[in-house]
Amino acid sequence: MNTVPFPQLQAFLSVARHRSFSSAANELSVSRSAVSQAVKQLEEQLRVVLFTRTTRSVALTDAGRRLVEEAGPGLRQLEAALTTASAQPGEAVGRLRLSTPQMAVPFVITPVLPAFRERHPRVEVEVVVEDRFVDIVAEGYDAGVRLTEAIERDMVQVRLTDAFRFVVVGAPSYLERHGTPQKPEDLLRHECIAYRSQTSGTIYAWELERGRRNWRVPVRGGVVTNDGHVMLALAEAGAGLTYAFEPQVQEHLRTGRLKVVLEAYAPTVPGFFLYFPSRARRSGPLRLFVEAARELSIKAV
Repeated sequence: MNTVPFPQLQAFLSVARHRSFSSAANELSVSRSAVSQAVKQLEEQLRVVLFTRTTRSVALTDAGRRLVEEAGPGLRQLEAALTTASAQPGEAVGRLRLSTPQMAVPFVITPVLPAFRERHPRVEVEVVVEDRFVDIVAEGYDAGVRLTEAIERDMVQVRLTDAFRFVVVGAPSYLERHGTPQKPEDLLRHECIAYRSQTSGTIYAWELERGRRNWRVPVRGGVVTNDGHVMLALAEAGAGLTYAFEPQVQEHLRTGRLKVVLEAYAPTVPGFFLYFPSRARRSGPLRLFVEAARELSIKAV
C-alpha cells in the first residue's frame, strides 16, 4: 500500500469530528468538493468505505471508527509537533478541543480558560458544550469534563471540584399550593419538570439516597426539556419541582427564590473530573491545561 497522504487523513478526521463535509471544508479552508474528493481517494486507497452518507446525515462505518481510534491521536500529535516547531523556546503552541456538560461551565471552564489563554496565547481552545455522553477519542476531543461515575474506567481522571449534592427544589409559591413532599414516593404525585437525556432519549429518573437505601423516581409532569436553565427558570416561576446540582442553585436558595425539599435524601457525588486517554499525557497543551484547571477551577462548589 502506498503511503496515505497527510491531507487525506486530515480531511477524513475533520469530517468524522463534525459529521459534515461542509463543516470540515470550513475548518480546513477548502471547498466541500475538495474534502469529498480527499475522502474518496482515501477510501479507494484503503479499499474500505469510511462513511455512510445520506442527504441529511454522515456517519462513520465500523472501518471509519477504527481508523479514527487508531489514526486520530497520532495525527493530532503530528499536527502539534509541526506547530511546536515554529514556536519560540519555552512557548506553548497548539490546539486543545474539550467536551463539557453545560452545568460544569461556570465551575471549570469560566474560571480556568481566561487565565489559561493569557498564559498561553498561542494555544487555541475549542470548547464544545453538550450534555450527551461523548466518546472523546472517536469524536476527536483531547479531553472532557464529567462526573466521575460517567467516565470510562480506562481513562485518566483529574479532580477539578470538591464533592457536591444533587437536590430537589421548588419555588415557595409552588409549595404553598401543592404542599411539600416528605418522602421520595411523594414526588409521583407532584408536578415535576423532567429532563430528557440527550444520549439515550429517555426521561431521567431522579436519584435519591438515605443511608444505604437508594431511589430512582420516574418523575412525570407537563414539561420535559433537555436544558437545565429552562428547568430552573420554570421551577423559579412556580411551574413545578425540579432536580439540580446544588452549586447551580446556591443563589436561588440564598435569596429564597427556591427551596430544597427532601433534603435528607439528597445524594452526594464526588464532583467534576477532567478525563482523557493515557496516551494524551504527551500533549503539551493538555498538560498545561490540566495544571491550570487544578489551580483555578472552583473547588468549594
